[in-house]
Amino acid sequence: MKLSASDEALLSLLRENARQSTAELARRLGLSRTTVQSRIDRLEKQGVIRGYSVRLDDGYERDRIRAHILVTVSPKRMPAVVKALAEMPEVRSLHSVSGAHDLVALGVAADVGAMDELTDRIGAVDGVERTSSSIILSTKFER
Repeated sequence: MKLSASDEALLSLLRENARQSTAELARRLGLSRTTVQSRIDRLEKQGVIRGYSVRLDDGYERDRIRAHILVTVSPKRMPAVVKALAEMPEVRSLHSVSGAHDLVALGVAADVGAMDELTDRIGAVDGVERTSSSIILSTKFER
């Protein structure tokens, strides 16, 4: 699906803060409020915008341990592994990737011990061959 430059700019602003008023979005985009609202409605109907989510305060997230957990999966076991990881609330996102590993999970835990336990649980999932983790030290920006 091809989006206009205005749609892309609108999506960028919504990624920054989806609770901005339509009037504020319109002001920042140089468009009318009704135009912005109709674009949002169209993007939702087309499935481009699937929903809105909560972004947690950096202070709260900074006190937690976050890690990229690289996962190698046995052949033909991908659906079962994805299902098992989706059931773990500490796994915030899961990406299929190319390269030496098959998946990259973003894990979030209260402390190092909890992260160790999470990586052990992931490693114990039937179909997971191995994991490798990298602790996230800081986030420079996020959209």
